[in-house]
Amino acid sequence: KVSLRIYDLLGREVVTLIDKELQADYYTAEFDGSNLASGVYFYRLLVSGVEGNVSKTMKMMIIK
Repeated sequence: KVSLRIYDLLGREVVTLIDKELQADYYTAEFDGSNLASGVYFYRLLVSGVEGNVSKTMKMMIIK
Protein backbone atom coordinates (compact mmCIF):
# COMPACT_ATOMS: atom_id res chain seq x y z
CA LYS A 1 0.00 0.00 0.00
CA VAL A 2 1.36 3.42 -0.97
CA SER A 3 0.19 6.80 0.28
CA LEU A 4 1.43 10.22 -0.85
CA ARG A 5 -0.22 13.16 0.91
CA ILE A 6 0.44 16.88 1.22
CA TYR A 7 -0.02 18.76 4.51
CA ASP A 8 -0.02 22.44 5.41
CA LEU A 9 2.16 23.98 8.11
CA LEU A 10 -0.45 23.19 10.79
CA GLY A 11 -0.45 19.50 9.89
CA ARG A 12 -3.82 19.50 8.11
CA GLU A 13 -4.05 17.24 5.09
CA VAL A 14 -4.46 19.36 1.96
CA VAL A 15 -4.27 16.83 -0.90
CA THR A 16 -4.03 13.06 -1.29
CA LEU A 17 -2.12 12.26 -4.47
CA ILE A 18 -1.84 8.47 -4.10
CA ASP A 19 -3.61 6.07 -1.75
CA LYS A 20 -3.68 2.58 -3.22
CA GLU A 21 -1.93 -0.75 -3.66
CA LEU A 22 0.95 -0.60 -6.14
CA GLN A 23 3.42 -3.17 -7.41
CA ALA A 24 7.10 -2.53 -6.77
CA ASP A 25 8.29 -0.24 -9.57
CA TYR A 26 9.05 3.42 -10.32
CA TYR A 27 6.08 5.81 -10.33
CA THR A 28 5.46 9.51 -10.75
CA ALA A 29 2.65 11.69 -9.44
CA GLU A 30 1.64 15.09 -10.76
CA PHE A 31 0.77 17.83 -8.30
CA ASP A 32 -1.01 21.06 -9.21
CA GLY A 33 -0.65 23.55 -6.37
CA SER A 34 -2.38 26.40 -8.18
CA ASN A 35 -5.33 26.25 -5.77
CA LEU A 36 -3.08 26.53 -2.69
CA ALA A 37 -1.69 29.68 -1.12
CA SER A 38 2.02 30.45 -1.21
CA GLY A 39 3.84 29.01 1.77
CA VAL A 40 5.48 25.98 3.33
CA TYR A 41 3.94 22.54 2.88
CA PHE A 42 5.04 19.00 3.67
CA TYR A 43 4.63 15.88 1.59
CA ARG A 44 4.67 12.45 3.17
CA LEU A 45 5.29 9.16 1.40
CA LEU A 46 4.14 6.12 3.39
CA VAL A 47 4.78 2.59 2.10
CA SER A 48 3.37 -0.45 3.91
CA GLY A 49 4.64 -3.84 2.81
CA VAL A 50 5.53 -7.33 3.91
CA GLU A 51 8.87 -6.13 5.28
CA GLY A 52 7.31 -3.34 7.37
CA ASN A 53 6.47 0.32 7.00
CA VAL A 54 8.62 3.09 5.53
CA SER A 55 7.76 6.77 5.90
CA LYS A 56 9.50 9.83 4.49
CA THR A 57 8.40 13.43 5.09
CA MET A 58 9.91 16.32 3.15
CA LYS A 59 9.33 20.07 3.08
CA MET A 60 8.38 22.06 -0.01
CA MET A 61 7.58 25.67 -0.73
CA ILE A 62 4.93 27.01 -3.06
CA ILE A 63 5.81 30.44 -4.39
CA LYS A 64 3.44 32.37 -6.64
